[in-house]
Amino acid sequence: MEEGLVLDPYAARDFAIALLIGALIGIERERKKAVEHSREIGGIRTFVLFSQIGALSAWLSRQLASAWPVTVAIFGVTLVIALAHAAQVGTQREREDPDVGLTTEAAAIVTTLLGAVALLGFPQIAGALGIATAVLLAFKRPIHGFVGRLDEQDVYAGLKLLVASFIILPLLPNRPLDPWGALNPYGLWLLVVLISALSLLGYVAVRILGTGRGTALTGLFGGLASSTAVTLSFARRSRELDDPPHLDALGAGILLAWAMMFGRVMVEVAVVHPALLPRVAAPQVAMLCLAAATAFVFYRRSHGVDETTTDVLLRNPFSLTAAIKFAAVFAVVMLAVSLVQRYAPGSGEIAVAALAGLSDVDAITLSMATLARRGGDPTLAARAITVATFSNTLTKCVLVLALSAVGFKWRIAIATGAVVAGGAVALLFV
Repeated sequence: MEEGLVLDPYAARDFAIALLIGALIGIERERKKAVEHSREIGGIRTFVLFSQIGALSAWLSRQLASAWPVTVAIFGVTLVIALAHAAQVGTQREREDPDVGLTTEAAAIVTTLLGAVALLGFPQIAGALGIATAVLLAFKRPIHGFVGRLDEQDVYAGLKLLVASFIILPLLPNRPLDPWGALNPYGLWLLVVLISALSLLGYVAVRILGTGRGTALTGLFGGLASSTAVTLSFARRSRELDDPPHLDALGAGILLAWAMMFGRVMVEVAVVHPALLPRVAAPQVAMLCLAAATAFVFYRRSHGVDETTTDVLLRNPFSLTAAIKFAAVFAVVMLAVSLVQRYAPGSGEIAVAALAGLSDVDAITLSMATLARRGGDPTLAARAITVATFSNTLTKCVLVLALSAVGFKWRIAIATGAVVAGGAVALLFV
């Protein structure tokens, strides 16, 4: 009895993924044609066919154990696309339309390749890249708008961060260089890159949204970059907008920035020493929730004036000079904590944390998390980190009291008292 062809269920799944990739990218290109009335080389049907060509050629390559079917298919699709693009360029020149791009043509080649990848045994990768491609195509205007808001220094800062991450970091020795085992150049620089990346994330969010979106959003994302900068800017702004609704809006922005700082501390601990996070989380979550709740009360009282433009003097947070300075501060804090831990254990770490937190909470957070990971007392580390956040929060409150309008001072003073008191109560259970 002659056996019929049995379809491999995995192959059927991979063919379906390939076709869905073509449909997803094709829908986006079809929508673009309809909205912009453009004469692109293809829509949903064409892109499904491109993905099918890639999938079938890869299936044949597997059956024949030869790379030629995929090679011929990719070459043929590229040739067809090149000819279609050349014809489109000629048409556009006749119409004196200089706007001729290669996005759709490149998307067609990518779709063909993804169809092949799905049938070559990597359907998850093909699916993920297909979704990423569709998102990249769909978000054309937001991406162009964001790039248009970047200046030369922003581009340089991003490139410097990449240099610090992928060129400088691998060259550093990954061993302690001091007698106390506190200063590991690789570990120090790795944490500098982490802090710079977190700050850059907040900076980019503010650049995308723009400070004109209101004090709440500016405080929320600006706090990820620098809660101190947000505090200073809003405190000074309160002197110009000295009426209750605007002061409430500015207070909401400052408290949201502080809430982001507490969240940032937990992220840093989770990255450096995840086992310490449960001990750190209780006071940090308490302070975050109290800051967010107070911000919500202020926001409701502001009656919608939050849309007032409030410029925050945020500079791009990454430069090699700033990174080296932070690395030096971090090294000093690490060394101080290590020496105190050896010669004055117990209360000395808390004193160092309180002093370090006056200017910056990141260095002491990373230092205590690193020491806990190396076998230090996790309870002491959690308490030191919490004391540093108390110190930093109180310092920012003092800045507000010194720089803001009279009506703004009592708002932030009461909120600060509530936040610190809540953290102190939670600290008792650590």
